Amino acid sequence: MLSDVGRVVALVLITATLSPTQSLRQAADHDGLLIGTAVRPSQLSETAYASTLAREFNMVEAEDAMKWWVLRPDRATYDFRKGDEVVRFAEAHQMKVRGHCLVWGRDNPDWLTQGHFTTRQLARLLHEHISRVMKHYAGHVFAWDVVNEALDEYGSVRDSLWYNQPGIGLSGKGTAYIEQVFRWAHRADPHALLFYNEAEGEGMNRKSDAIYAIVRDFKSRGVPIDGVGLQMHIPTLDADMSTIAADVSSNIARLTALGVQVHITELDVSLPLDSGGAPRAEDLTRQAAVYRSLVRACLNNPGCTAIQTWGFTDKYSWIGSHSHGARGHAVPFDRAYQPKSAYHAILQELSAGRSPGH
Repeated sequence: MLSDVGRVVALVLITATLSPTQSLRQAADHDGLLIGTAVRPSQLSETAYASTLAREFNMVEAEDAMKWWVLRPDRATYDFRKGDEVVRFAEAHQMKVRGHCLVWGRDNPDWLTQGHFTTRQLARLLHEHISRVMKHYAGHVFAWDVVNEALDEYGSVRDSLWYNQPGIGLSGKGTAYIEQVFRWAHRADPHALLFYNEAEGEGMNRKSDAIYAIVRDFKSRGVPIDGVGLQMHIPTLDADMSTIAADVSSNIARLTALGVQVHITELDVSLPLDSGGAPRAEDLTRQAAVYRSLVRACLNNPGCTAIQTWGFTDKYSWIGSHSHGARGHAVPFDRAYQPKSAYHAILQELSAGRSPGH
């Protein structure tokens, strides 16, 4: 099945087995934890990218390759080629695959957003999409971000194509459309773990309270939800990280007490850059402490079963383009695939394992 990726598989396997020190993957495997990263299939043919990925991680997620705009370039066409590349690479290296994402108010193709569909037509399109995509990847994708970022900063359901613009027929009924989507997803692949994924709800705040209320309601009524994804894009080092980590730990604890898993899904810690594109040395040290504290917050709760960064090398991190070069150096490896202080902090926490009793 492999194309360009196939030419580097053997080299990647050899490189991974020759690593002289313990990797993140080896440390995480010891505790049965998933350590993952978001990937771009276009980079899998780059030897340094592929070998680092295979050596250090036991889980991958496509940054974009399983989103609507990639999978469905037009209404009549499904294009699974890029998503399939991610799956093939993962399976060649005994890695699990998270799917991202089935329903989001953003990153939808123009034919869909500007198609002037009725609510009945949108419901049919969405149901068909979920069923087709999940069945295609059944047995290959173990968990899906079913719904992504459905809440606004106040914890209210966000205006979107799927909710009320015009929606799938459940406009004005709060989380009813989210519930419907989870039920469709469970029917499409009963064996996949189904996650609600959200930003800025990591600690204890109005949004995380709303997420907790959704999960509690869904679990009480038998809606098939298996987990919550906490994104954790950290944009600043100014806050008191001990307080933030404690809040994250408390939030993980209350969510897992409801009977769901928690995955940290999109972790990165961006730094301000000088005119030459370099961070301050002290910020790199503080960044490592942030990574350390958040990894520990997960390890302290057995219901937190995966930690995933949003990319792993500064060479391809989204932060630079998103911030127009003002921020960067957000992930554990630099542009030359050398591990940074953040990498060593993660590795030390993973090597220490879960706390006694967890």
